[in-house]
Amino acid sequence: MRVASPHFAATTSLMPVLLGVLLGNALQLQQAALMSANAYLLGCVLGLLLLGLSLRRRWSAVSWGLIGVACAVLAFASTGWRAQYFAGQALSPALEGRDIAVIGVVAAMPQHFEGGVRFRLDLESASLAGQPLRLPPRLELGWYAGVFARGDGPGELLGELQRLPAPLQAGERWHMTVRLKAPHGAVNPHGFDHELWQWEQGVQATGYVRAGPRDPPPERLEFTWQHPVQWARGQVRDQILLRLAESPSAGLIAALVVGDQAAIDRADWDVFRATGVAHLMSISGLHITMFAWASALALGWLWRRSARLCLCWPAPTAALLGGMALATAYALFSGWGVPAQRTVLMLATVGSLRLLGLRWPWPQVWLLACAVVVLLDPWALLQAGFWLSFVAVGVLFATDAGLAPASSIGIRARLLALLREQWVITLALTPLSLLLFGQVSLVGLLANALAIPWVTLVVTPLAMLGVLLHPLWDLAAGAIGMLAQLLHGLAQWPWASVSLAQAPWWAGVAGVLGGLVLALRLPWPLRLGGLPLLLPVLFWQAPVIAVNEFSLLGADIGQGNAVLVRTAHHALLYDAGPAYSRESDAGHRVLVPLMRSLGVRLDMLVLSHRDTDHTGGARTVFAAQPQAKLLAALEPGHALLALWPASRCEAGQRWQWDGVDFEVLHPLATDYGDVRKTNAISCSLRISNGAHAALLVGDIEQAQEGQLVARAEAGASLPNYPSGRLRADVLLVPHHGSKTSSTTAFLAAVQPRFAILQAGYRNRFGHPASPVLVRYAAHGVNIFDTPHCGAASWQSWEPDKVQCAREVQKRYWHHVPVS
Repeated sequence: MRVASPHFAATTSLMPVLLGVLLGNALQLQQAALMSANAYLLGCVLGLLLLGLSLRRRWSAVSWGLIGVACAVLAFASTGWRAQYFAGQALSPALEGRDIAVIGVVAAMPQHFEGGVRFRLDLESASLAGQPLRLPPRLELGWYAGVFARGDGPGELLGELQRLPAPLQAGERWHMTVRLKAPHGAVNPHGFDHELWQWEQGVQATGYVRAGPRDPPPERLEFTWQHPVQWARGQVRDQILLRLAESPSAGLIAALVVGDQAAIDRADWDVFRATGVAHLMSISGLHITMFAWASALALGWLWRRSARLCLCWPAPTAALLGGMALATAYALFSGWGVPAQRTVLMLATVGSLRLLGLRWPWPQVWLLACAVVVLLDPWALLQAGFWLSFVAVGVLFATDAGLAPASSIGIRARLLALLREQWVITLALTPLSLLLFGQVSLVGLLANALAIPWVTLVVTPLAMLGVLLHPLWDLAAGAIGMLAQLLHGLAQWPWASVSLAQAPWWAGVAGVLGGLVLALRLPWPLRLGGLPLLLPVLFWQAPVIAVNEFSLLGADIGQGNAVLVRTAHHALLYDAGPAYSRESDAGHRVLVPLMRSLGVRLDMLVLSHRDTDHTGGARTVFAAQPQAKLLAALEPGHALLALWPASRCEAGQRWQWDGVDFEVLHPLATDYGDVRKTNAISCSLRISNGAHAALLVGDIEQAQEGQLVARAEAGASLPNYPSGRLRADVLLVPHHGSKTSSTTAFLAAVQPRFAILQAGYRNRFGHPASPVLVRYAAHGVNIFDTPHCGAASWQSWEPDKVQCAREVQKRYWHHVPVS
């Protein structure tokens, strides 16, 4: 008779606990709104009662089930209570946009950008008009240089000249005046959840420093030692950038040493993603895991060189503890971000099992590590970085890599084993990356074969040792520069990377399981059994629109316009949103990922006029969709016209896609003759399938609206221009709801049922104007603005509704504007 192993019994009894913790937290994260704190406390009491019932021996047959349910209820209730407590610290809407005096300590290494500096401030006190008030404990602020609050047209809000940002350092205490608002990010289908990210960071208010000529000057009070690691990171980062000021690799070295990923240019990130080596170029969970693995390997080898040390402490134990300690120190010095914290917790969990001599089966080890992280950070379950780190750590330890007991094999064999394990990780992460990001690199295997040993064995050691001997940074920059050139060449290959439509969750789960099977230490015939599981992800096709139908999606891109129009086999993008900075625009942040997730191949980009809130993302969109044609209302000599051939937008242009008619209504060819304000030549487009229509008009103002109404009433200004051509079910609100547009006559002519208004939350222009909203209400038009709605979707086959991404994806951490 075989007696069950005590380790097996222990892990078996823990399974309902671990599964309950994961299930309870996963369910809580699906809540659209939080319950009361008392409801969550009652849930904790219920969970404890169920746990007590499960311990009764005579119910052993069902005790496991009760334990799982009890742990799920406890996890659900405790996470809900934590969320309720955190939400109670939120910024009061009444304080948004007010000049508030604050005193606080810079809590993290400041991030410099072309327009100023961003930093986090741990608040100590705040006052409004001399009266103390309560604010969230952590603020994320920007201190802008030059002219701030500048408009996008001649004579519009010229702005104020700001004082140049001071050289901030972590640990400094400052007194300054700030303007705050609640964290508010874009919400788009399959898009990045910025508000969840801010929630995890503990940030409940964002804003900027008031440093204009009429504002009290910000004052540095003193330096404290409250954040010494962050101060040290800043010092090292500044030394790297000063030493390598002329090197294009400076940002990469700063990212590898101190985790300053913002120092890497966006163009470099695009190359790294296209070649599948982005995980090697930043201090991610995978990077820390590799560092722990290599540190333990080196420490174990050195430890075994001394018989005295081995007699004092076994080499495997020393290697394990040393590797963990160095990995933790590395995570702290890299910024101790949320992904780094998760990885250290995972490594500590698995390492503790090893120290206790518990050789659990790898699925239980993996599940335990996941449950520990989720207990401390439940919202990790919704972060792509968590799953990448989790799979990487799971693969390394499930395959018994890295911290295994010492054996007789030499250092060369160990290094080869390190490279092999990194290859296994690459193999396992490929289907997961496809699921999470909709993109897979076809040159990734070749790129990683070159990059893994070079970055791990050459670049990273030189970069880290450069902290002690600065000239080594020059060698590291040269080494990474050589690799970057090679990767850039690989990224230029045809089909270097492939983008696929976002698959449903069941196909994603199958793909992840397939990747895990391929990565396990199994005979290859069994491993190949994982390939069929990858097929749903690889061959998933987005739902097809029927012929004679079309859809509109007004993307949530902040202050600007960007509307995706799709028919059965074609797609058009009307405007490309704003440019947020030199390194970021709406194309990069929203539009390209959105089109990739929907499986969209763009046929045409229409740029209504030159203003940067309409053209800011055009370069990025064309870089990702070079086959698209350009139709634009741009003056001769515009920079975009020098890069791509374009047709000038003129009234009377018509075409048909899949039974859907597209017609340009404005401007006339003669309108280009004397352009004083670019809004006047905004390219206006009407889309119709005969039964339903949509009207996109850019930034036209009262005069242009009047011209459109007059031409529609006359019905003779253009050939085949019948009366009523302006009529549309859906209207893109002119000029974001400016008081200079949306006249009563225009609304009466269009007679829209719905209006989509694209504007930034609390934007500096005051869009939409209150009188404009009153006019829309008087005409019975339902307005869907992106601050409240997120991305707005309308389909011609369901003409009676507009779908809001903020409603479909609603979660309790999402901001709900009060006005």
